[in-house]
Amino acid sequence: MIINCAGTLLHLKEPKIMGIVNLTPDSFYDGGKLCSKYNLLQHIETLLNEGSDFIDVGGCSTRPGSKFITEKEEIKRITEPIRVIMKNFPNSKISIDTFRSEVARIAVEEGAVMINDISGGVLDENMFSLLGKLKIPYILNHMKGIPENMQEKPYYHENIITEINNFFSEKIFLLKKYGIRDIILDPGFGFGKTLEHNFQLLKHLSLLGYQDYPILVGISRKSMIKLILKTSYEKSLNATSILHTIALLNGSKFLRVHDVKEAVECIKLVQYYRKIL
Repeated sequence: MIINCAGTLLHLKEPKIMGIVNLTPDSFYDGGKLCSKYNLLQHIETLLNEGSDFIDVGGCSTRPGSKFITEKEEIKRITEPIRVIMKNFPNSKISIDTFRSEVARIAVEEGAVMINDISGGVLDENMFSLLGKLKIPYILNHMKGIPENMQEKPYYHENIITEINNFFSEKIFLLKKYGIRDIILDPGFGFGKTLEHNFQLLKHLSLLGYQDYPILVGISRKSMIKLILKTSYEKSLNATSILHTIALLNGSKFLRVHDVKEAVECIKLVQYYRKIL
């Protein structure tokens, strides 16, 4: 698998890592930690030094139960930080985590090279037409409902894998009509899924997208760990690495993570394991 990212062909024989940069005061794990320029730059430097391939910048919290901020506020939150990142780390690859086409457009103007849309184009009808103009990679996420209500008794009429694959097929068809070829699929762990749904997705990850598209997994320190182990987000790093390893063994090509060093170790071990076999 190969994706074209800002003119650079990225071969996905080895999985890639997206380091999380939450510019929000209320994200479930790291909200409010990057409120100063110094903290932001220190965080970015750590992510890149530890091996992050992408920097995933988000200005609107999408944790379960969260309410959307205004578009104006989201633009305000992401614009200057992206400028600061590009000025100090000009070779970094920024992904913009947003469901709003206008936020995505401005982020790309400032240097972002990928769009990570939690709504899969559902919450902004202009997102796909914008992608048609930009011709950059797109992370197509599956979500049921919106963050404010998505965890209120999520229900699937049929097998969850089948239903999500149907969603992906419909959206990929539309994306291709706009000339978009570089598509990454994210099943949306925790986005309208029960604990059982999340582990069904993890177990059957290789069935998503019919192996035609790279799969991104975002399970870093999420509540699917907290609920089983009766632990806190802060103490869930070891468990996150275990789930990352399972995801990689089941075919994941992207890991979206808080902790890059540990994710890199997971990738190296799984790659060596596969080489020996």
